[in-house]
Amino acid sequence: MKTPFQNEPFTDFSNEANRKAYDTALSEIEATLGKTYPLIIGGKKIDTTNSNQSVNPARKDQIIGIVSQADTALAEQAIQSAAATFETWKLTDPNERARYLFKAAAIMRRRKFEFSALLTLEAGKTRAEADADTAEAIDFLEFYAREMQRLSQPQPLTRLDGEDNELYYIPLGVGIVIPPWNFPLAIMAGMTAASIVCGNTVVLKPASTTPVIAAKFVELLEEVSLPPGVVNFLPGPGSEVGDYLVDHPQTRFISFTGSRDVGLRINERAARTAPGQRWIKRVIAEMGGKDSIIVDNDADLDLAADAITASAFGFSGQKCSACSRAIVHAEVYDSVIEKVVDRTRKLAIGDPAEAATQVGPVIDEKAYRKIQDYVEIGQQEGRLVHGGGTGDPNGYFIEPTIFTDVDARARISQEEIFGPVLTFTKAQSFEEALEFANNTDYGLTGAVISNNRAHLEDARRHFHVGNLYFNRKCTGALVGTHPFGGFNMSGTDSKAGGRDYLLLFTQAKLVSERY
Repeated sequence: MKTPFQNEPFTDFSNEANRKAYDTALSEIEATLGKTYPLIIGGKKIDTTNSNQSVNPARKDQIIGIVSQADTALAEQAIQSAAATFETWKLTDPNERARYLFKAAAIMRRRKFEFSALLTLEAGKTRAEADADTAEAIDFLEFYAREMQRLSQPQPLTRLDGEDNELYYIPLGVGIVIPPWNFPLAIMAGMTAASIVCGNTVVLKPASTTPVIAAKFVELLEEVSLPPGVVNFLPGPGSEVGDYLVDHPQTRFISFTGSRDVGLRINERAARTAPGQRWIKRVIAEMGGKDSIIVDNDADLDLAADAITASAFGFSGQKCSACSRAIVHAEVYDSVIEKVVDRTRKLAIGDPAEAATQVGPVIDEKAYRKIQDYVEIGQQEGRLVHGGGTGDPNGYFIEPTIFTDVDARARISQEEIFGPVLTFTKAQSFEEALEFANNTDYGLTGAVISNNRAHLEDARRHFHVGNLYFNRKCTGALVGTHPFGGFNMSGTDSKAGGRDYLLLFTQAKLVSERY
């Protein structure tokens, strides 16, 4: 067993040496842009005539990479490769499987700036956001490796004279991993690592806007000599390849992070029993949120403004945990708005490759248009007090936007926008604030800024979210410290980075021998 798990430290970018190292990493990554990336099935690299260009959202004319695209025939090959490899991989000692993850974490740690620089260029992440993404990926590798070692130990059972009883956690089978674009290294690596360390094999279908980061992670797994076929890299259109993988009778589970609509569609399709299917497919899904920060009348207002601003506009609001609703007690409502607007005005918007940038672009044209549509809706549903416009036309830049006096049932207060748009809603009491916070279909994260112990305890009981924070921001969950996942339409109640997460990728087998 390794030493106890500790979170990977974040990089101190006030240190000039770190800033220069990041600049160097950016230059080195830029020198490799435009390469082609094949599918990888059973260790074989396959180039296809159909390909997809990944572009820099801050510089739309900059091609990050050209990635081959699978069709259903290649998806079938990937499933069969994973199924065949499962027969040997499932028998591999759990400690051996864990060592692959430990080795991958060590290499990623040494090459942290390289991975982070690619996140900056392909996902539009600022240096701090990219560094946090890479650190979280390292954390998932380290944490899940240790968790598999723990689960592989003899499990406690009630003693019965005359019998020897043992409980094992065994793998499920072939898994389909469909990660999101917003944490294209951390969540992708975490979902994949959790699957394989438990003894499952995987078909990894990366997000279409950030496939190069996934390709680099698969290269890392090859570097640590992970056996061919354990992870099969299969970029391709979701409507064709994704549906085929989900529907396949040899698919045992689907691990998905993304939008509610896609998640519900996957869940519905997975529930159908295909001819030849011998199990009920398991779906592990995280599907977003509409997250609120409540500010009480006795709160530290500067703390509240800092928490709201950071939670709303970090990574341009493109986090499922982002604060998109500030629900503020009437007595401090105007003061909190003033403080948040003041802080938002000072945010530096621009190319995230620049060290001074605090808010970068949104991910692509589709998101850019969708967010602008919601800004137009907001003009009808609230009072625009900041932003509302766009930035440099060479990228997908949208100004941090704040609407006040928004009804708790308004569309911009109910629907997930997934961009830098924040609404303010006035509550006449703490009880009403809690009522507003709970009135969406989601239940992922939330925060309460208050110095009233009775109110905090009331929120502890009644604020129905999977990750609830007091007197801090509602983003920034740490692996092992804040197991992450929500309720209601936010997903299947799984807790990534928690001690029960690997149980979702295993099944328990009891062996009893009378002697």
